[in-house]
Amino acid sequence: MMQPGLFRIAMAAAVLALGACGETPQDLTGQGVKQDDAPYTGVGTSQYAQAGWKVGDKASWEQQLKARAQYGQNDYTRMGAKP
Repeated sequence: MMQPGLFRIAMAAAVLALGACGETPQDLTGQGVKQDDAPYTGVGTSQYAQAGWKVGDKASWEQQLKARAQYGQNDYTRMGAKP
């Protein structure tokens, strides 16, 4: 038979181990969390905006992304090299 002190320790360990199984769901509804805006809506200042981009215009945003990918991040066109 188990000793009473050892039995109590084993029961306390079991209760603590099973207590971790009762986690409550962590969702964002009803907490007043502001969801992200669309990226083409801008940041509110034109200081860092690319010339030619109109705040809130999705087509203008996509055009600027295409131009940046083609001319700013493409080493072949930027350096004048031919593939």
